[in-house]
Amino acid sequence: MSLTSQLSHPVKVGIVGTGYAAKRRAETFIEDERSQLCSVTGYTKDNVADFCQAYNVSSYENWQDLVTDKSLDLVVICNINQLHGEITKLALENNKNVIIEYPLSLDHTEAVELLELAKKKGKLLHIEHIEILGGMHRAVQKHLPEIGKVFYGRYITIDLKNPAPIRWTFNQQLFGFPFKAALPRIHRFTHLFGEVKSVNCHQKYWDRQEKDYYHGCLCDAQLLFKNDLIVDLIYGKGDIFIASDRTFELHGEKGKIIFEGMEGKLITSEGIQPIELESRRGLFAMDTRIVLDHFFESKPLYIDPESSLYALKIGEAAYQSAISGKNVEI
Repeated sequence: MSLTSQLSHPVKVGIVGTGYAAKRRAETFIEDERSQLCSVTGYTKDNVADFCQAYNVSSYENWQDLVTDKSLDLVVICNINQLHGEITKLALENNKNVIIEYPLSLDHTEAVELLELAKKKGKLLHIEHIEILGGMHRAVQKHLPEIGKVFYGRYITIDLKNPAPIRWTFNQQLFGFPFKAALPRIHRFTHLFGEVKSVNCHQKYWDRQEKDYYHGCLCDAQLLFKNDLIVDLIYGKGDIFIASDRTFELHGEKGKIIFEGMEGKLITSEGIQPIELESRRGLFAMDTRIVLDHFFESKPLYIDPESSLYALKIGEAAYQSAISGKNVEI
């Protein structure tokens, strides 16, 4: 039985979460006649009330009641990382199609089991990775042939937050290990260059008095790919830094691609060429429309869930390396 034949017309949608991604998806569902946004739930009652008023939808007191609502066809999950796996499992068990923000789970084994469950149920399990849709990734793919065989990559994302907020993204349990939670730091490279041979990783936290919360973190990892590419990843955030830094670079035998913030350059023997980037706005809407096109027009998705799960596998290896102090072979 096809996905389309199982869906309501329009497809009935519930959202778990009330943050930025949830709002952008809500707007897209409301604007598209193929979908009907029906309900929402979230952690903070005031945020849920504001969301309901803004988008004229009903609410549930908890996510369990929303995902078991028999009238819904599609559940969109965009809340704290710690609950992703648990919510997805209950949604799939109740025959819901699922859109979820990465990561599918903070546990790779659970993520694999969830994908198997989705296949068994014949349901869509779409893991959002808007970095693949973004202008930087598409620009890298376009210019990659011009720099020859790539032998080194580096990706730094340091986010100065002063004062550092006391919220779930600064909580070890709720947010998770950085290279599993902030999965695109790994996925950008595995999507472009394939399989990883080994991982070496270190982590450091500056803790608060509040349990599990921190005001700063730093995580660095070195990935050795099977094609001999070496990649250094640095992820940090909080008030311990003096400035933010977002740098992505690839060194090839014929040139270099570098992005500093939104400023991109292609450097070869012929000189320096600026790389123009499109705005990052609208990517959640684009992701949402792609799913609706997949449902109703059988158009392909831009990413397979297996691609996300492989990046999560490497994130798990980085975590094991960080807590053991040893290099981890994949």
